[in-house]
Amino acid sequence: MLKTYVAAMSRLEQLKDRLNRDESGAALVEYSVLIGLITVGAIASIVLVKDWVAGAWAALVTHLGAIPT
Repeated sequence: MLKTYVAAMSRLEQLKDRLNRDESGAALVEYSVLIGLITVGAIASIVLVKDWVAGAWAALVTHLGAIPT
């Protein structure tokens, strides 16, 4: 029984050491979070300025329509 326990603990230590050395998963998570934050920021910016842009285009169209050709 003790031999099985020691073998299991040894395998767990080896797995823990291997996972500590492997950082590719952490980098993937970091990049995914970064992409998510950039996406949320871009969508929020678009939502915040959409009315201003629509008003500016309407003013431009009105102004261009008033120019004699």
